[in-house]
Amino acid sequence: MALSEFFIRYLECRDALSAAERNRLLSLPTRRVRFDSGGIIVSQEALVTESCLMIAGMSARVHNLLSNRDRVITALHVPGDFVDLHGFVLAGLEHCVVAQGPAEVEFVAHDVLRELTREWPHLTRLLWMSTAIDAAIHRQWLVAAASLRSSAHLAHLLCEIYVRLRSVGAARDLSFALPLLQRDLACILGYSPIHINRAVRDLRERGLLRWSGAEIRILDWDRLSTLARFNSAYLDLNKLHR
Repeated sequence: MALSEFFIRYLECRDALSAAERNRLLSLPTRRVRFDSGGIIVSQEALVTESCLMIAGMSARVHNLLSNRDRVITALHVPGDFVDLHGFVLAGLEHCVVAQGPAEVEFVAHDVLRELTREWPHLTRLLWMSTAIDAAIHRQWLVAAASLRSSAHLAHLLCEIYVRLRSVGAARDLSFALPLLQRDLACILGYSPIHINRAVRDLRERGLLRWSGAEIRILDWDRLSTLARFNSAYLDLNKLHR
């Protein structure tokens, strides 16, 4: 299989690719795999020889605690995200990557990435950029957790996920799918499922969104983003020469 267009869109939101660079990315050999909800995409502490790109659905970076009885979710991955690119230069990962709902990924062998980074310096910088953005998102999650109450905190996550999906063409018209259960949102935001239920109800009652199953429609972007104090600058969506 060839590399998905989603990662091309992810990069082209942020920098221009030459025709040769675009063609080189599209020619990368990949291994495409589908996972059911809860499937382990990348195992914890495994010595990985591939990195993977999300092309459909969503996945989470999961840290298992206390003999797997508890877990913490520290990242969500959407189409276009290079989920575990840092595993290319690390001996192993301290977390696993788990499908949230049905998901599809493309695995790229590290040997292929080594060849790419030897020969294409601009693409190497863009791969580095993607790991830097991943870190910026994690930092922003820490800031949101420290500064926002439950409804605003949830609103911030929803704003972020929508903007990330929209930027690669996976969402539009203020509508998107979020295949997460309330217990998953509780793991992400650090609340109990009861608090998450109240936060969802609060956002609905304010007329900010419609939420049915996995389908979310934002009814008032300005008010939702204001409540969340959401500023997308940390997603680095400005198109610059890098």
